[in-house]
Amino acid sequence: MASPTVTASLNAATYAPGAQMLLTINYGDPDTKTLTVTVVVTDAQGNSSAPAKVSAVIDPLTITVTDDSRRTWTRVSDNGAVAVYRAVA
Repeated sequence: MASPTVTASLNAATYAPGAQMLLTINYGDPDTKTLTVTVVVTDAQGNSSAPAKVSAVIDPLTITVTDDSRRTWTRVSDNGAVAVYRAVA
């Protein structure tokens, strides 16, 4: 299995106490795959249901954000490739 990749950047290099800090994380994993299963039910007379589909992710990623000041980072957004977290300086 391939290792996930990550880069992170803050919206500023310095902050005044109480200022909003935004952390942008770009991440990915080359071997994460989405699987779709399609199910059709057919009776003895040959009548079939409409297809039902369900999806799953194989090897999903999770993000954990901590810092050495024990500040709380709150997720603002995450589209599966870029996540933004917010904290107060």
